[in-house]
Amino acid sequence: MQKILDAVLAGELGEVGHLPVPEFYRGVVLHAEETTMFEGLAGRDKDPRRSLHLEEVATPEPAAGEVLVAVMASGINHNTVWSSIFEPVPTFGFLSRYGRTSPQAARHDLPYHVLGSDLSGVVLRCGEGVASWRPGDEVVAHCLSVELDHPDGHADTMLDPQQRIWGFETNFGGLAELALVKANQLMPKPRHLTWEEAAASGLVNSTAYRQLVSPAGARLKQGDTVLIWGATGGLGSYAVQLALNGGATPVCVVSSAHKAQVCRRMGAELVIDRSAEGYRFWKDEQTQDPREWRRFGARIRELTGGDDPDIVFEHPGRETFGASVYVARRGGTIVTCASTSGYEHAYDNRYLWMNLKRIIGTHFANYREAWEANRLIAKGHVHPTLSQVVPLEGTAQAVHDVHHNLHQGKVGVLCLAPGEGLGVTDPELRARHEPAINRFRAQPAGT
Repeated sequence: MQKILDAVLAGELGEVGHLPVPEFYRGVVLHAEETTMFEGLAGRDKDPRRSLHLEEVATPEPAAGEVLVAVMASGINHNTVWSSIFEPVPTFGFLSRYGRTSPQAARHDLPYHVLGSDLSGVVLRCGEGVASWRPGDEVVAHCLSVELDHPDGHADTMLDPQQRIWGFETNFGGLAELALVKANQLMPKPRHLTWEEAAASGLVNSTAYRQLVSPAGARLKQGDTVLIWGATGGLGSYAVQLALNGGATPVCVVSSAHKAQVCRRMGAELVIDRSAEGYRFWKDEQTQDPREWRRFGARIRELTGGDDPDIVFEHPGRETFGASVYVARRGGTIVTCASTSGYEHAYDNRYLWMNLKRIIGTHFANYREAWEANRLIAKGHVHPTLSQVVPLEGTAQAVHDVHHNLHQGKVGVLCLAPGEGLGVTDPELRARHEPAINRFRAQPAGT
């Protein structure tokens, strides 16, 4: 592994294809035998530091259409949180079902699961039939793993019955020194970014792009008012940038004064600090409070000069969904994914049906959408929202912190990269955007 790293750091990328690939590599894994370790505990009391292990695993051989990547950096996403606390179900069921689909997929059905749905790195080996990539290419990966054996996937790969999220519903993910991906997951690494910055955007930027911009999502247009929950989080921070780029007006909902400042640094002017203003959308575990919906809607109109949101960018789920349906304008759209506060949504359907509102469900992005989202990053129109970086050994603690919302933007993980700041090959473009690239790094964690 050291020879591979030395070649990458020396810029001798043409050599990596000739170097031997180690038989084992380090990865962040779950153990199938531990899936019951948190039984009886509430979700917030389940500790990823107990379930996540950094250990050596066997290196997989890339099969037809696959690529083995030396992972320089990765990132923490909420799906790793869900995996680590075995909610809503242990991910080993995903691996077992996938393994039954083909001999090639059977390699994923193991008693351990290497997690991670982001990476930046260098191609090491290409399987049979891979023509678009070669060893030495600097790449980032999106997390859609798809088989495309069914006609439903050919108009939109997200509709393929065998669509899966790599590193969550498949094995050999990116929180590791090596990763196995399909060739059609790869995209060019933005040349002006470091390894850790480039790894930060794949999942969340692509998800936000489909959710907000794509014809499969909310179809953002100029002049729209967009309510964005968790506007400095992984998803929300990209949604804010996409809204501003598209000529829309974001209304950012955050949970602290520091996070409000970050929104303003991104160029957003309308910000609601829900903690300071004391919104409580649930009276108790079973009862929502419509008076709080109305108070929240009045605050939005106060900020916008009387406009209700054309689009509500939803991802918290249970905690906020009733309010989201209520505050969307007549004929407006609530576009939803993730449900980080709970999957069972409740809302008053009168406000939906009688006001001709729409709820659209979205999930990650297809290759074209992910490519377009990455292209915006590469051109410097959208910037990574990296707030902190940890070594691979610190992954479990970082997942714990994301589980408890002690972060903002994205938390990066150094895998093979020996330190931060490496991998930039277009310093001129970087110099033009460096303040924007670093704006999330200026805030203390947990604020």
